[in-house]
Amino acid sequence: MLDILQTIIPIALFYSAPLILTALGGVFSERSGVVNIGLEGLMVMGAFVGIVFNLTFADVFGDATPWISILVAMVIGAIFSIIHAVASVTFRADQVVSGVAINFLALGLGVFLTKQWYGKGQTDMVSEPFYSTNIPFLSDIPIIGPIFFQKVYLTSYLAIIVAVIAWYVLYKTPFGLRLRSVGEHPMAADTNGINVYSMRYIAVIISGALGGLGGSVFALTIASNFSQSTIVGQGFMSLAAVIFGKWHPLGAMGAALFFGLAQSLSVISTSIPVLQEVPSIYLTIAPYVLTILALAGFIGRAEAPKANGQPYIKGSR
Repeated sequence: MLDILQTIIPIALFYSAPLILTALGGVFSERSGVVNIGLEGLMVMGAFVGIVFNLTFADVFGDATPWISILVAMVIGAIFSIIHAVASVTFRADQVVSGVAINFLALGLGVFLTKQWYGKGQTDMVSEPFYSTNIPFLSDIPIIGPIFFQKVYLTSYLAIIVAVIAWYVLYKTPFGLRLRSVGEHPMAADTNGINVYSMRYIAVIISGALGGLGGSVFALTIASNFSQSTIVGQGFMSLAAVIFGKWHPLGAMGAALFFGLAQSLSVISTSIPVLQEVPSIYLTIAPYVLTILALAGFIGRAEAPKANGQPYIKGSR
């Protein structure tokens, strides 16, 4: 049993990390009242930037390259999300349409630049990806150590730490209270001196940074290169995790862990007797089916922030 857990948990955490980070971005955006269907596109942009930066500067930064790559991807993701913020907040465009446009724009731009710079439909494989490691001291703890802290990716625990920080920021700080207030009742927030537009801009930019971080972590741990099929639905899974987690950072993390486990089934199936006889095609589609089933059974009971998806017009009722 311990051997099975030692196989399942590190792989599930490994696949969950990008979903957790991107879902947290979705929580910030939607808590402020801006629907962000563009999480998929933000992940694509993060994956593209993370891989290209890694390939370009691997000789310069050495072992630090993947960490610097994800920071650069965060910055570019934040900048890229401003397009969605301008369309949704300033011009009051339909937020769903704007998000879909972000998805198409990111993929088109990434694939176009890849063909221009590398002369083919995909980049080379990176030489400095993230590697699994044993966490000092913690990996030596009996029973728990081998399951949670041996042969794990540091990005898995980075995602969990970011989730706890996001919870603290949203629920224990004045900034978080202001952000949630503009998503629940923007006119009341405006009356109390909170700049609704600024708060929504900040939330969408945070969403872009975390989406870019999630995409780059996925690319530098799982994919190791960039092509049009690097990010295929992970952004939408993250969006589903936001809803499944009731727009709460820790809830979104739990949902992302569930979807990450579903994604890992096809990888770990050979080590689990129950799954060995299941055709691989079923395990490959399992995460998408489970996402649909989770939302179909849950979405009616999940209450979104009251002003989510509603553009705010100052002075209107």
